[in-house]
Amino acid sequence: MSAHVEVVSTDLRRTKVKVTPGTYLIDVLGEACQKFNLNSDKYQLKHKQKLIDLSGPFRTSGLAPGAKLELVQKSKSAAVVSIALDVNGQRYTKKLSSDMTLWQIMRQFEVAEQGLNLTGRGTPKSSTGPQGTSGQLYFEAPVVNIMGREYTSMEDLQKTLSQCGINSGNIVLRVSFRDTDKTLYEAMQDIGQYLKEVEPDQPKTQAGEPSAPATGSAPAIEEPIEDLTLAAGPKPVKESTLAEPELQVGSAEAAKAAVPVTPAAEPVPKTDPMDIVDEVVAAPPVPPTETTTSELSDPLEPTGVFNAPSSTTPLAARVQVDDSVYEPTIAHAQLRQQQLLQRAQNQRLKSDAELAADAAEEAARLAKITRVDIKVRFPDQTSAQWTVTPEHTGAFLYQAVKGVMAHPDQPFRLILPGTHPIVVVQDGNKRLVADYKLRGRALLNLVWDDAASEEARKSPFLKGSVASRAQEVVVPDVAQEDGEDEKEVQAGPSSSSGQEVKRKGDHGLDSDAVKKKLGKLFKLPGRK
Repeated sequence: MSAHVEVVSTDLRRTKVKVTPGTYLIDVLGEACQKFNLNSDKYQLKHKQKLIDLSGPFRTSGLAPGAKLELVQKSKSAAVVSIALDVNGQRYTKKLSSDMTLWQIMRQFEVAEQGLNLTGRGTPKSSTGPQGTSGQLYFEAPVVNIMGREYTSMEDLQKTLSQCGINSGNIVLRVSFRDTDKTLYEAMQDIGQYLKEVEPDQPKTQAGEPSAPATGSAPAIEEPIEDLTLAAGPKPVKESTLAEPELQVGSAEAAKAAVPVTPAAEPVPKTDPMDIVDEVVAAPPVPPTETTTSELSDPLEPTGVFNAPSSTTPLAARVQVDDSVYEPTIAHAQLRQQQLLQRAQNQRLKSDAELAADAAEEAARLAKITRVDIKVRFPDQTSAQWTVTPEHTGAFLYQAVKGVMAHPDQPFRLILPGTHPIVVVQDGNKRLVADYKLRGRALLNLVWDDAASEEARKSPFLKGSVASRAQEVVVPDVAQEDGEDEKEVQAGPSSSSGQEVKRKGDHGLDSDAVKKKLGKLFKLPGRK
């Protein structure tokens, strides 16, 4: 029983492709692209705005006969596919790029799994040939089965996952082996010669750039791709090792090139503003001479102790700001539209190699930090500040805080404000800089544990000897630039008619016109 599906190209051309229940959808894509004179490697099929899994047959796709399929362009960047390799009932998992060939995938599993041999297997035959080759090893060719479809020849094994219809998600590759009439030595030579012809010389890297692996066209993914030629794999016989010495040299060079290069870390500013909720600016730093003396005498002693704010109203709430500052402008609307457009575009996820490079870069930044000023805010709004080094741990900070407490026997926790989920600095061996990523100036809040007594909660937090050294937090006067900006906005002297002053950045529109324009920009479809 045969049916057909209709494929519509990007330029609205149409064609019909005959299908049977066993027709694979990757073949439907290939036939449609052939009729449209297009390259099937650059396109995918969609049905009702959903991408179709091209690796399976028509009967398992859920498509009805006569279904209309859309031909859409494929993403230029390769996707990461989770592969489960099934070899004689034993599974191996790995994440690889969708533009790697089946042969390269088997070679990657051979490199990752010790003792796994997929591309160089040989089986002895006890029969004696005409030349007396008793016990000669004969090549066992790998056969890759994907959704019931077998890939046996070297031409089939040079197809990428994308060419097999696999562009994302998870897939199971079942590998079996088939006896051949070629000896293992002859098969190794034929495969090596075939790979040299299929994979031409790679472009040479420029001077100063790290060298790439000798063979293999797949881009760098989560793990460095080693030399994918046959000579880099396990050698079951000695003759194969001696036959290809030049490929072994390429493999050694590829192994050196596989070491990731850590990019140069950017300098990190050492004076980051403290994140204080009830204060607009950070506390004044302690003079360097006092800090140095304190560090040399006892690092557990705070470099500064500060009283609680004298007013119950936060300083930010006492700042008078005109309401017009909060009115959105045309520029705000355009910026919001640009952000929505950027979020709607598909973005490639970072590979494991890129994530490892980012982690190495972050570690290099943290390694350059020599000191961090940590301010701990207590429940009664008093605070104390310590200077720590990268070697100090959470246990050191807990010990330092207990040294200034009036009730050091009561349990408490130190948390980082503004984090989700909440990050708690533990009383353990984790380092404050390397593990908790503290840098510059950091603020921690001390909260009582549930087991803390009521007396400790109501009494002053600092002990008398430390509280006597506390100083007031000096908030410098910040120049009010809003008044100067408002003067520039005004076009002239105010008229007696009470005409509303136009604001800068609104393209000459008054506040009512701006609101009307924003209403049109953000008007939802179907709403009057």
